[in-house]
Amino acid sequence: MNSQVADFRDDDRRPPDNLVLEIVQRGLRASPKRLPSWLFYDERGSHLFEQICEQPEYYLTRCEISLMQALGPQIAQTLGPDVRLVEYGSGHAIKTDILLQQLAAPVAYVPVEISPEPLRLSVQRLAARFPHVPMQPLCADFTKPLRLPISPRAARRTVIYFPGSTIGNFDAAEAATLLRKMRSEMGESGGILIGVDLKKDVALLEAAYNDAAGVTAEFTLNMLAHVNRATGSDFNLARFRHRARYNPMAGRIETHIVSTAEQNVSVGRQLVRFRDGEAMQVEYSCKYSLEDFAALAHRAGLEVRNVWLDPEGMFSVQYLVRAGAAG
Repeated sequence: MNSQVADFRDDDRRPPDNLVLEIVQRGLRASPKRLPSWLFYDERGSHLFEQICEQPEYYLTRCEISLMQALGPQIAQTLGPDVRLVEYGSGHAIKTDILLQQLAAPVAYVPVEISPEPLRLSVQRLAARFPHVPMQPLCADFTKPLRLPISPRAARRTVIYFPGSTIGNFDAAEAATLLRKMRSEMGESGGILIGVDLKKDVALLEAAYNDAAGVTAEFTLNMLAHVNRATGSDFNLARFRHRARYNPMAGRIETHIVSTAEQNVSVGRQLVRFRDGEAMQVEYSCKYSLEDFAALAHRAGLEVRNVWLDPEGMFSVQYLVRAGAAG
């Protein structure tokens, strides 16, 4: 392996197995019922999400990759040389490859990913592609405080990289909290490079989360298979269905798992009753106007320094710095 790949660090702040049952039971006692979206990402869920990104209806990945390919040099020039790049939720790090090609003398790449196997594979691939970039993988939940590894040399700035549209999976209060956490971790001279999906035609939005091949539906229901394995529950996947709709008042896609019958499910020692048609909330995907997102950044003590758009204006990559920071 590349000599500049550090040993995998496990931040050990993911929910331990004995707490997953408690978290699931608490969510199913709520009204309406809900489950946290991180339960999507077992090994199969991560694989299915990669398939979602390849579906023709799922414009987000396609738009962001084309944007990064076309405007990567401009983005890298804005970030400057000697950057420590810390990526939240790195997954398979496809877009990171494009960015690392353009960065001048990056100090280190620190991928933060909750799933160990995608983290191992992406670091292995990137280490081969960029043998002169020190890799410092961190297996952790990026929503929790992170103990970032010490850089091999002093960085000019730390840039938190948050591609995709993952910021949209948090409601406004949660997103502002996460941005404030990033602001703290990036330091005084740092920045945040973030993917932000934009508001657009409702039909386009809903199609992206209801692909004709049914991959997104399979991904959503796989959460129940993951819960069954993790907690010994007995969800029957055939008696639930995926539903994703755009809520124009909230400006977001709302994804639910819907019971198709009146039924009982055993979750540990808790018996959970579902009505026919009862919906369980599992994910939000918030969409923003440029003005909306600038206001959100302001709530977190940040300001938008740069915005890059794909040619159709469907998706944005934005660079945030501390409010009032010198140029």
